[in-house]
Amino acid sequence: MLIAALLGLSGPVFAQDDTIVIAAFGDSLTAGYGLPVEDGFVPQLQRWLEAQGVDVIVQNAGVSGDTTAGGLARLDWVLGDDVDAVIVELGANDMLRGLDANAARANMDEILSRISARGLPMLVSGMKAPPNFGAEYQRIFNSMYGELAAQYGAEFHPFFLQGLGSNVSISALSQLMQPDGLHPNAEGVTKIVADIGPYVLKLIARVSSDGAQ
Repeated sequence: MLIAALLGLSGPVFAQDDTIVIAAFGDSLTAGYGLPVEDGFVPQLQRWLEAQGVDVIVQNAGVSGDTTAGGLARLDWVLGDDVDAVIVELGANDMLRGLDANAARANMDEILSRISARGLPMLVSGMKAPPNFGAEYQRIFNSMYGELAAQYGAEFHPFFLQGLGSNVSISALSQLMQPDGLHPNAEGVTKIVADIGPYVLKLIARVSSDGAQ
């Protein structure tokens, strides 16, 4: 399950020379829960970027079950001296557990504030709450990503799972998901990477234009 308390965090990978290092900071969707290591989000994104001719290392800073509060608590450890940019993907577990949306927003605000204070370019990938959480919860939760990304000048990818398709049938979508119905399978991750990849290229261009941190 998305809220399973499994650690999917690999240790730091240190770059050599001028290789750009991106910390992919998130929950099980980033960590690659339920998949062979090579099929997870980070390895697939790494390969996608290499196919674009980009010299980059993507660090897997995803922890399965992590909430925005959990992410905030470990952020300073994630932001090692070698990190040049950060992809932020958090909030799904706050929503699934019905945690306070305003608290999630406050945590995300502090996370982005700390990353910004380090001078690191960011890409924020959003999440969406379903209608059964209520209109007010949806409004607060869904809007925080775009609003906070704009506030901190981050690149913004509206919805982490949008690459799976918004107009596909339930049957077609099920073919892209693991049996739990919450996590994408290897094919689903491939589609997610193809969707978010161009946003990551924009993030890398910001690092390149400023010089490696």
